[in-house]
Amino acid sequence: MEVVNNQQTFSQIKRILHNHSTLLDAYGLLEPIILELFGAQRMSIFQRRRQHQDLVARFKTGKETLEIKVPINAMSIAGYVALSQKPVVIDDPYNATMLQSIHPRLRFEGKFDKDNDFKTQNILCVPIMNAGVLMGVIQIINKTDSAFSQDDLKLGNALALILGDKFRFELGGTNNPFDLLVHKSLLDEHTLEELNLSTPDIRAFVQRLISEHRIPEEEIGNSLSIHYQVPFIPYLPDKYHRFENESKLNVSYLKRNYVAVIADAHDKPIVLMAEPNNAALLMEIETAMGIESYEIAVSLPSLILQYLGENSGGGGPGEMSDILDEIGMSSDEKEDQFDELSDDAPAVVRLVSRVLHDAKRLNASDIHIDPEKNAPTRVRMRVDGVCRDMNQVPHSHHNAVIARIKIMSNLNIAEKRVPQDGKLAFRMNGQLVEVRVATIPTVAGEGVVMRILASGGAMPIDKMNLAPNNRARLEDMIKKPHGILLVVGPTGSGKTTTLHAILGYLNTPEKKIWTAEDPVEITQPGLQQVQVSPKIGFTFANALRAFLRADPDIILIGEMRDKETAHAGIEASLTGHLVLSTLHTNSAPETITRLLDLGLDPVNFSDACVGILAQRLIRTLCGKCKEKYVASDTDMAFIERQYGKDQMHELNLSGVPELYKAKGCSECGNTGYKGRTGVHELLGMTPELRSLVYKESSVAQMKKQATDDGMRTLVQDAIFKVLKGDTDLAQVQIVSGD
Repeated sequence: MEVVNNQQTFSQIKRILHNHSTLLDAYGLLEPIILELFGAQRMSIFQRRRQHQDLVARFKTGKETLEIKVPINAMSIAGYVALSQKPVVIDDPYNATMLQSIHPRLRFEGKFDKDNDFKTQNILCVPIMNAGVLMGVIQIINKTDSAFSQDDLKLGNALALILGDKFRFELGGTNNPFDLLVHKSLLDEHTLEELNLSTPDIRAFVQRLISEHRIPEEEIGNSLSIHYQVPFIPYLPDKYHRFENESKLNVSYLKRNYVAVIADAHDKPIVLMAEPNNAALLMEIETAMGIESYEIAVSLPSLILQYLGENSGGGGPGEMSDILDEIGMSSDEKEDQFDELSDDAPAVVRLVSRVLHDAKRLNASDIHIDPEKNAPTRVRMRVDGVCRDMNQVPHSHHNAVIARIKIMSNLNIAEKRVPQDGKLAFRMNGQLVEVRVATIPTVAGEGVVMRILASGGAMPIDKMNLAPNNRARLEDMIKKPHGILLVVGPTGSGKTTTLHAILGYLNTPEKKIWTAEDPVEITQPGLQQVQVSPKIGFTFANALRAFLRADPDIILIGEMRDKETAHAGIEASLTGHLVLSTLHTNSAPETITRLLDLGLDPVNFSDACVGILAQRLIRTLCGKCKEKYVASDTDMAFIERQYGKDQMHELNLSGVPELYKAKGCSECGNTGYKGRTGVHELLGMTPELRSLVYKESSVAQMKKQATDDGMRTLVQDAIFKVLKGDTDLAQVQIVSGD
């Protein structure tokens, strides 16, 4: 009789599910029927959220919907059942010993009981599965007449099957990992069946889909994502790196099971699996890694192996992790043996090589090897002007890594007390890459900063992204037969790149051009380029005097570091040569007072100077994901304040403009920015400004006069680039400091 009643109840549950579009709408009708079926007081249905590693239970109380979120891990009963995909019967949730016998970290959160003046006495918790994929969890609480029995467990499993069908329907999932390919007509059912029978191995299966049936990796990944209800992550080495912690997870074990534990820019762990429904494997990984909070994602076996360092075309994050694994194995030695570790140990040599190659691949400008006291050494890289944590080297191997870099740079490895400067070079894809190296002793050990020097030819002047007004005025200045043009800004603001772009524009067969640089980073055919060497007395000033005897038309001096070089530069410009140089100042008008403070004659300088170009580099928005929006009143007030009411008409704004903001995608590593562009401030020397220089007027007076003559400030140029769609207002605030 009871069996018949149960069948009738299940038919009633199916009808209710069929007649309601969502589980939440049906919940109010389902709850009393299910509670009566089990003779219980309370129940919850937790639904797995597709893009998150958690469960959510929703309850309707009147017009409100309450939500409870539970992570899928062993720290709660519902989370453990979801993780293990096994049902459990708990006779007393407050019995910690009993919970730990199921899983060492399993515990019961009694907060819900306290908040609701309720006592949980026993629990039946069953995973809701469909086609081997977790959909959610059903939890029945407090069977009134006795404890939950094996019959109740069978009932729970049967109920979970019915709910699984509904969940699958509601979430739009598929019964087979590759059903979506059939649905999209990329594959027919007969072929899929034949592949299933003849290719049991998942890696070979996917390989056949790609090679024999020409199905793109992304389509296969989307099909797996829909089936397993987790995100698909392709191979994105710039966005994801191998997750590093103290665990000793064997790489061959991960490769054998097609699993990689990766992390995003925020170091949030993601367990990447070819078959994310393998609960036993997932629990092994969780226990071995000792991580409680993580995401789960699916990928193709070949892509997972790439994250683990296989077939990645010359190394990648996986190779780096293999090297660190190798180093980790040798760091179990005694403390007093650490200093004896050889700097040419293969793993250390490969580690330094990998760091250099990764930096070049990511287009980083600098590499920082930062020691920490009794902690792993941090390896950071500056990409698009922002430092990113990349790897950690065990503390025991810090000295060996520094020694290796010093050997490559021809520095003294025995001297650890004073800073040293050097240079190294390596080849990548047949191209020679030069790196400037600086070692600095710190309290935690020697730190190293490596600057990757720009290689290759000059950037064309068209690619400098100059505003039309600045471009026209700059061309007029550099066409003058003699005078001095200065490019100013802080270190790393692109001054050398700009100077070489100008030289590229001026470089014609009838012009003889000499350059003195430290170091020579950019080379151009047709230029006579000289590397200065202050150590042997060959300074910028000496090079400049030598050039004057070598019949130049145009001279580039890398930097006006001192009074002597500045004087020589002015003299050269007054004797009929066009001189280009750089200086470290904040703005164009400030440069004039800085040079006068160096002791230059105001009359000579004002006669010689044709212009001063100040510049900064700001991050540009990623072209793939930047989002358009209509400027708010606050945005417009900021633009007007920074650009100036008197000049606003130049922007030709008709109505409220559309601006862009950063969003983030796989292409830009989820930062919203990719690459950098220059913002410029071009001061031209006019008769009015010249008279102010004669009088050694204040910076404010000179700035006002330069503005009247057509100069627009760095902030104004940045706003022009915001309206053009190159960048956003956040980058303007960095330039303006507002």
